[in-house]
Amino acid sequence: MTSGPTGRATPAAVEAVGWGWRHASRLAWALQDVSFSVDPGERVLVLGASGAGKSTLLQGLAGVLGGAEEGESSGDLLIDGVPATGTRERAGLLLQDPDSQVILARVGDDVAFGCENLGVPRDQIWPRVEAALDAVGLDVPLDRPTKALSGGQKQRLALAGILAMRPGLVLLDEPTANLDPAGVIEVRDAVERMLRAHPATLIVVEHRLEVWLPLITRVIVVGAGGVVADGPPAQVLGVEGERLARDGVWVPGFAPDAPPAPTSTPGEVLLSARDLAVSRVKGVPVATGIHLDVRAGQALALTGANGAGKSTLGLTLAGLLPPAGGELAASPALAAGLGPSPIRWASRDLLTRMGMVFQEPEHQLLGRTVQDELAVGPRALGVPEDEIAARSEELLGRLRLDRLARANPYTLSGGEKRRLTVAAALATAPRVLVLDEPTFGQDARTWAELVAMLAALRDEGTAIVTITHDLDVVRALHAERYEMGGIT
Repeated sequence: MTSGPTGRATPAAVEAVGWGWRHASRLAWALQDVSFSVDPGERVLVLGASGAGKSTLLQGLAGVLGGAEEGESSGDLLIDGVPATGTRERAGLLLQDPDSQVILARVGDDVAFGCENLGVPRDQIWPRVEAALDAVGLDVPLDRPTKALSGGQKQRLALAGILAMRPGLVLLDEPTANLDPAGVIEVRDAVERMLRAHPATLIVVEHRLEVWLPLITRVIVVGAGGVVADGPPAQVLGVEGERLARDGVWVPGFAPDAPPAPTSTPGEVLLSARDLAVSRVKGVPVATGIHLDVRAGQALALTGANGAGKSTLGLTLAGLLPPAGGELAASPALAAGLGPSPIRWASRDLLTRMGMVFQEPEHQLLGRTVQDELAVGPRALGVPEDEIAARSEELLGRLRLDRLARANPYTLSGGEKRRLTVAAALATAPRVLVLDEPTFGQDARTWAELVAMLAALRDEGTAIVTITHDLDVVRALHAERYEMGGIT
């Protein structure tokens, strides 16, 4: 690892020369002909439409894309003049999902893990661990269980693990995805403190960029054909903002179109919760005292801080977790003779009544191709193959996934995976649709199209339950808001 006179890692220089990557199972390149150079210590924000290859670029810089069996590369991707695959210790990568980076059961052990893998002498590891936790503002005991941390705390934990390794290049892939507003600020401030403590080159991928503008010095926009804009934030977002917004890039001052307000009032109650308690672990409720109704033709938004129990409530409403207390009852119109308790329904019966889109798309991908994924539910219901094909074709087109019909779902970008799981849930036409962070990873164009689709379903009589920190979604859907506060 390149070090300065103090023994700290020095900021890395980065260069892409006509670089591209194609996944082994794909005909199209994830990105191609990307060329730029980043000087040591620069702070760069990478923007682009959903599926433009932003995450692939960061994975390439981190040296984790794999060998020839996983894909094909072109051009060069260099760190300090050396191929990125040979300098992995120079880069630290923070992924979109904080849970995916928690490895060990205790906070101190988790932060120390990277140092141990780099062969850092034992007597240096624990001072590094404590300094890293202090730098990111995570003031918890070293033996605190990692499973007890909130989403924002887990992101800071992952940042501490990166900082303890002293990389010269810090790569952040949508680091504030799925965090509440307070958690977003926590993570941004932690990054700022980290860079003050140990200067490094910073490259951040985000769709929503306002929170990062005070921290970054340069914006690079990737798209078809490589780099489509590059320069200081004021120049890229000001001079070229209108063009970029037309291509789907989130640009301050260019808000996407919102659907019209509903033309009718909500209909009958389909689900009713009274004094409901919800839990992932038996005997350990995460939220209690829940009173709400889910109505046909209504959008209901579950909001609140990370850890308040929103996702657990969504899974309970969808019949995938048993209530931990109180009552959850389906109306006769929804149950249609099955009984009032959704948790007792068979999975086949849930398909046309309840649709659930999980927060982590990978948790529900089952098909070998994108098109196969949309056929899983309808085939379980015995829908004729020609009708399955027609449904799939329509959904693929509406959600901009038609060009990916034969792709492996796991090779999609995060935003594309999210749209695929929404499409798969819609393929069985459920009467109640529960979506956990439905706009995660979306560019401005796909955000608007997805919200418009949900609004149309609402107006057709579907009950929409959205779990979200995106208050623009709440406003766009004219949703009734249910704020959760955890245990009451």
